[in-house]
Amino acid sequence: MSNEIPGDLKFLKSHEWVRIEGDGRATVGISDHAQGLLGDLVYVELPAVGDDVEAGNACAVVESVKAASDVYAPVSGKVVAINEGLADKPEIINEDAFGEGWLFVVELSEPEQLNELLSADDYAATMEDDDH
Repeated sequence: MSNEIPGDLKFLKSHEWVRIEGDGRATVGISDHAQGLLGDLVYVELPAVGDDVEAGNACAVVESVKAASDVYAPVSGKVVAINEGLADKPEIINEDAFGEGWLFVVELSEPEQLNELLSADDYAATMEDDDH
């Protein structure tokens, strides 16, 4: 089980990650730590393509055998793609939270919001705080 957090990601304290794609778009997912806390995922509810999401607002739900958890949008924008594969295989998130288990892609409406997110190192530090 790797605790490696990719250095190019930005985070919310609530365990969502953002990967900036460079074309005004960003991919959003939940962290490996979050999927570990949730356990085996059985269902994922994603926003629809064309939906507007707002930073800080719940925009998706991941459900495990233990609990359902809201996923908050780390940035505002329009949803331009969703990970269709999760409908049939939500466990992809358990297996590869930072890769194949991405949730959706947003076209950023306020790119400056990215500056307010945590770096990978800062995010890792918040988790260490949680452990004490």
